[in-house]
Amino acid sequence: MGFRRRNLSLAASAALSVTAALTVTAAPALARPEPPARVAPLGADFLWGVAASGFQSEGHAPDSNWSRYAASGKTADPYRDSIDFYDRYRSDIQLAKQLGVKVYRISVEWARVQPRPGVWDEDGLRFYDSVIGAIRAAGMRPMITLDHWVYPGWEVDRGGWGNPGIVADWLTNARAVVDRYADADPLWVTFNEPLAYPILEATAGRLPVTEIDAMRDRIAQAHNAIYDYIHTRQPGAMVTSNVAYMPGSEEAVNGPMIDKIAAKLDYIGIDYYYGLSPDTLGSQAEIAQMWKRPLQPEGIYYALSHYAEKFPGKPLYIVENGMPTENGQPRADGYTRADDLRDTVYWLQRAKADGMNVIGYNYWSLTDNFEWGSYTPRFGLYTVDVLTDPTLTRRPTDAVPAYTAITRDGGVPADYRPTRDPHPCSLVDALASCTDPVAVPR
Repeated sequence: MGFRRRNLSLAASAALSVTAALTVTAAPALARPEPPARVAPLGADFLWGVAASGFQSEGHAPDSNWSRYAASGKTADPYRDSIDFYDRYRSDIQLAKQLGVKVYRISVEWARVQPRPGVWDEDGLRFYDSVIGAIRAAGMRPMITLDHWVYPGWEVDRGGWGNPGIVADWLTNARAVVDRYADADPLWVTFNEPLAYPILEATAGRLPVTEIDAMRDRIAQAHNAIYDYIHTRQPGAMVTSNVAYMPGSEEAVNGPMIDKIAAKLDYIGIDYYYGLSPDTLGSQAEIAQMWKRPLQPEGIYYALSHYAEKFPGKPLYIVENGMPTENGQPRADGYTRADDLRDTVYWLQRAKADGMNVIGYNYWSLTDNFEWGSYTPRFGLYTVDVLTDPTLTRRPTDAVPAYTAITRDGGVPADYRPTRDPHPCSLVDALASCTDPVAVPR
């Protein structure tokens, strides 16, 4: 899950404002294809999936940067044991199987498998053995994230990502994980949202602001090194580092980081959540109350278009996408999780029809979880009331039958029309998505 749901860097905010100002001078239209009367399904090979991360869902947290932060009292809610995926992974994996998805994204938490330098916890490793085995037994392919913003407490004591030596430590762990799980033929994500990670570390006080650029360089170094190692252990592996797409400023914000690892990406992993247009600029301030931020499903088309142009022919995968609500209550704008999901998938089908090499989509997330300090934002297909329900019952939302139908049929029906019209001037892909907007046939 991404940091863009909690905060934005000052640089990103400034870039958004600049983009909005530039919109006044529109560029010539680029003539997108005419909207088709019917959309084709995405095909039998398309990878429908769900996503989660270790610390956010597992509970029983070992000593780490995030368990220390949660224990410090600085978070809005106590961590407790989150939704206790650690004890309930088998039933959660069965819920995913019932959805008909083909991919289940997890993270293998460094803090759980290496509690001390040079010491491996066999119980922690056996836990992930069981999780990955259960995913495969359910007919799904694991997507393994090596670093979803969590590292061991002993690494905190060494200075975290402010210490140049963390790269060697990180690679020691990552190689051990790759050695253990390459035979499971997973998809790989090296670092979750590598641009946001340093900002979050600085916000939490674990990284001096002056070290943010150095941390990004270290992440790029580690990514490039483990990419090569993965390919020695798993020929034909698919490896990425997913970006948190920044509407209105993607190239300015994420571009420099992506360029550092561009030669070591087998597919482009994209996390897309919120839109941007001139009429929604004011709501961008609703950072903490993310359920108030504007959802523009058509923006996923523009995000894919941006990377299809940047990396022609490269496979594109939506690693995260979902809709936040406040404690599972209906959104003030009336948008339901099911309608948002169907509308989003429509635009995936449109992108594929227009020649973009879209290979997969993960819904974030299978269940609600700990949103980096709070249980109020809810993203789950299944909602879980951590603070009020000691049984941690998984209760299906209206998106469960919607997603089940989508995975069965390969998308929405051919004659489907989004419940909400696309914005006439979107800024998701800078000026291109405003001067040459997508349309829905009438």
